[in-house]
Amino acid sequence: MEFIFTIILMICVGIVLYLTVQALPRIEEVPSEEKGFLERWARSEMPEKIDAAFNNFLLKFLRRTKVLVLKFDNALAKHLQKIKPEEDKRPAIDFKEMSGQNKEEE
Repeated sequence: MEFIFTIILMICVGIVLYLTVQALPRIEEVPSEEKGFLERWARSEMPEKIDAAFNNFLLKFLRRTKVLVLKFDNALAKHLQKIKPEEDKRPAIDFKEMSGQNKEEE
């Protein structure tokens, strides 16, 4: 039942789109002689130039920030290495001795 309603809905949407497309050629754009400041500015090359300059600045800023963060990370790692307590130097466990293999060789 839902499938039938879905098919009917899609057919109706298709008919509405078809009628809209048929009506588009009749609608004419009214060219206005007076253009506002924002419209003239949006159609000029200035937004593209501003975007390119901002992207260039952002690229350089992020690269320099990355270098500073890496330098800070290295300095912090060196400082942590200095204050890290030294590990106890325990002798390695000799599993042969535990299993009695050294005693058999003697």
